[in-house]
Amino acid sequence: MTTQNTATAATENASRYLQQLCKHWSHKCETEFSPQAGTVVFPENRGTLSMQASESSLTMTISVPDAANLAKMQDVVDKHLLRFAFREDLAINWA
Repeated sequence: MTTQNTATAATENASRYLQQLCKHWSHKCETEFSPQAGTVVFPENRGTLSMQASESSLTMTISVPDAANLAKMQDVVDKHLLRFAFREDLAINWA
């Protein structure tokens, strides 16, 4: 059974961050992206990250096969996004 969670980060740089995340993970993961949407499929069935960029926010949905890995994958995404967004005070709100 798949478990998922969605987060939104308010930023005017959503498209840039989406593309940076996809490019960063493209050497280890299957990625597909455009300036408005992106998907990262993590190896070893660890999960999938889907992203949508608007002019004012980045929306991210993590889907994992095992609920026990959800918090770990959220943490991985958070740390990478915050590293790319070091110039702004970015808040990531998982719902």
